[in-house]
Amino acid sequence: MTSIFVRYFIKLFIICFLVFYPQTSFCKKTYEEKRESMVQWQIKDRGIDDKTILDAMSTVPRHLFVPKLYRSAAYSDRPLPIGYGQTISQPYIVALMTEFLKLEKDDKVLEVGTGSGYQASILSEITDSVYTIEIVEKLYDRTDKMLKTSGYEKIHTKCADGYFGWEEFAPFEAIIVTCAAEFVPPPLIAQLKIGGRMCIPVGPLFSVQNLLLITKKSETDIETKVITSVRFVPLVRE
Repeated sequence: MTSIFVRYFIKLFIICFLVFYPQTSFCKKTYEEKRESMVQWQIKDRGIDDKTILDAMSTVPRHLFVPKLYRSAAYSDRPLPIGYGQTISQPYIVALMTEFLKLEKDDKVLEVGTGSGYQASILSEITDSVYTIEIVEKLYDRTDKMLKTSGYEKIHTKCADGYFGWEEFAPFEAIIVTCAAEFVPPPLIAQLKIGGRMCIPVGPLFSVQNLLLITKKSETDIETKVITSVRFVPLVRE
């Protein structure tokens, strides 16, 4: 009889432990495993081998930038909704756009379309000078707060129409636009440094667009290259 009670209390203890013990370390391990798998199978195996980018995407906890409802899919090979009609881009596209910027540690980069803040956080692992603009005020407020409380307080944020860039801190060595424009905004070309690179999706809204790499050779010589076909949410204007 005594052994029966002992087994009963052992089982009860185990159940209570699993239910009430904080799951933080377990979840962290699971997310880390998913993140490493994402980097290996979705990014590295597709040809992106820049160590700084791979390290950045292995470091930034993507699940923190995804609404709780979708966190189980945070490391899946697809974009996810983040509210206000916006999305967090597919991990591969984040890595691909970052790779084409060819960032150096001391480069100054502008992002148009902060969204969840994930792309800006990836950039901040590579360079110390990241400027990002978001026009949707409620999304901006949420993301700005999250960035500051998650250790990314060095990222410069602004709630404004990204079409006009951020002239105060121009010129930029690189500009990345994470929403689709029907044409390349002239203010962004003007704020790109000579020799600088811009990665931007351009094409019809709510349809397939071309992801472009724009290199500013001189004030009058702009080189444009099509990287691939993509589908981004539209650039929101005031």
